[in-house]
Amino acid sequence: MSKRAFEVIKQIKVSTYDIDYAGHVSNISYFRWLEDMRLLLLDEHFPLQGLMAQGYMPVLAASSIEYKIAINLFDRPEGHMWIEKIGPASMHFAGEILVNGAVTTLAAHVGVFVNPRSKKPVRLPRLLVEKFENY
Repeated sequence: MSKRAFEVIKQIKVSTYDIDYAGHVSNISYFRWLEDMRLLLLDEHFPLQGLMAQGYMPVLAASSIEYKIAINLFDRPEGHMWIEKIGPASMHFAGEILVNGAVTTLAAHVGVFVNPRSKKPVRLPRLLVEKFENY
C-alpha cells in the first residue's frame, strides 16, 4: 500500500435513521459520513477557519461512491480519508469505509476553493500545495 497523504481515520456509528427501506445504510448517510471525514482531514491538516479567513471557500466539485458491500444497522464501520493528489486548483480526496477489515465502500471527491465574493474558482493556497508536496 502506498503512503496516503494526510490520512484520517474515523469510527462511524450507524444509527437507525441511517437505515433505508431495504434494511441497509442509505446512500445519503454515506455522503454525510464522507463529508465528516473530509472536514476532519481539513481540521487536522489545513484548518478551514484559517483558509476561509484568507478568502478560500471550499466547494465539492465532484463526488463518486462505489458500494461494494452493504453496511447494516449493527455494523461498526471505520472510515479512511486521504488526499490522493493536488492540482493547481483542485484537491482529489480518496476514501474507503471498512467493516471488520473488509472494504465496503470506495469514494473519490474533487474539491476546489472559490473566492467568497465572486464565487469563481481560485488556485489552491501555496502553503497547502507546499505541505502536500513535502508530505
